Order: sequence, then structure tokens, then C-alpha cells
Amino acid sequence: MSLSTQIGVKESVTEDSFIQGVKDCIPTLLGYISIGLAFGVIAITSNLSVLEIFLLSVLVYAGSAQFIFCGLYLAGAPFSVIILTTFIVNLRHFLMSLTVAPNLTRYSTLRNVGFGTLLTDETFGVAVTKIMKEKHIGGNWMDGLNLTAYLTWIASCTLGGVLGKWIPNAENWGLDFALIAMFGALLVLNLVDVGKSKLMHYLKLIALMAIILYILLYFVPGHLAVLIATVIVATIGVVTEK
Repeated sequence: MSLSTQIGVKESVTEDSFIQGVKDCIPTLLGYISIGLAFGVIAITSNLSVLEIFLLSVLVYAGSAQFIFCGLYLAGAPFSVIILTTFIVNLRHFLMSLTVAPNLTRYSTLRNVGFGTLLTDETFGVAVTKIMKEKHIGGNWMDGLNLTAYLTWIASCTLGGVLGKWIPNAENWGLDFALIAMFGALLVLNLVDVGKSKLMHYLKLIALMAIILYILLYFVPGHLAVLIATVIVATIGVVTEK
């Protein structure tokens, strides 16, 4: 093996290492920490205990779903509605996992389940960027990326729960707006750099969502209206997507 080949192999191994995955995750951690702390505070004001916040972060591990859980739980929604809503909100993870999976077929099914289970919007973005630049990703790198994000999220949410005991009125700090702000940021990021035709398509769907939700509120409770409107508009969006 030539010297240049050995150097190339060594660089590839280094780029796919667990430590490199940890390093590549660092730029996303500010988002995990800020949203995690906000969730912990909101969860405490929603009458959840620190232990429940910890378990929710470990088992659900999805910022939007966890915020929605708090809102529905506080509103007294049935657990069947909470579970179904969480499932629908997290359906995008199937698509993200399917996108990354072809690059990890050399690993066992069990390990791929682990990759997909810990995949989030942020780690998906980092992974796809690496795939586009280097045309591959390694299992050790993926573990470093996912575990760093996962442990940071759990710690941030739990710490937020502890701090929340000393912040009795989260609304005064604007923390109850965290979920809306997060979804707003995701919406803006999705609308950036899209063509004019797609932008108009998305804006029409947003307007349609508002209209359908407004109509449904006259016939069903708020949490059901949101759920039904989301399913209807999401289906229309998929069918009409060009």
C-alpha cells in the first residue's frame, strides 16, 4: 500500500471516528440546550415532576412532541389523543431514517435501529451534510453524533425542570412561547431558498390549514381540530407536491 493510500485510509478512519462525531455535533448543541431548558421549565409548570421530565426526555426524545405532550396533558386531553398526536408529529423521522439508511447498510439491523431511534432534525441535517460532502458516513461517527445530542438533550430538559421550580410563572419569561418559536424557525428554514412556485404552494397550504382549523373548531374540541386539520393538510400537501 502506497504512502498516499495509507494517509487517505487514516484520514477516512479519523473522519468516521466516534470523537469526530462528537465534534461535528457541537455546533448544534446550543439549540438543544436552549430548547431543552425551556421545555423543562414549561413541563414543571404543567405539573410534571423532574423524574417525569427525565423519563419523557429519555423515552420520547423529541422537542416538538414533548412540548405538545405538555400542552395536551395540561388541557386534560385523553392519553389516546396524546399518543396519536405524538405519533403523527414524529412521522417525519421515518423519512429521515430512510434517507440516511442506505449509507449504513453494512451494519447490523439492531445497530441501524439504534441509528434511526436517536436521529433528530439536527443530527439528520449534520449527517446529510456529511453525506453530500464526503459521500459516506461511518457507524462510529453516527454514534458519536447521536449520543452527544441525546445526552445533552436529557441533561438540558432535566436541568430545566430543576430550575423551573424557582420560576413559578414561565409566561413572564416568555418560555411558554418556546414551542411556537421553534416551529416558526423550522417553517422559515423550510421556506428559505425554495423557488417561487413552491413558496406559493407552501403559503397556500398554510392558509388552508388556518381555514380548516377555524371551521373545525366549531364542531370538535381544540386538540382534535388541530389533529384532524394537520392530517388533512399534510395529505393535500403530499398529493399536490410537484
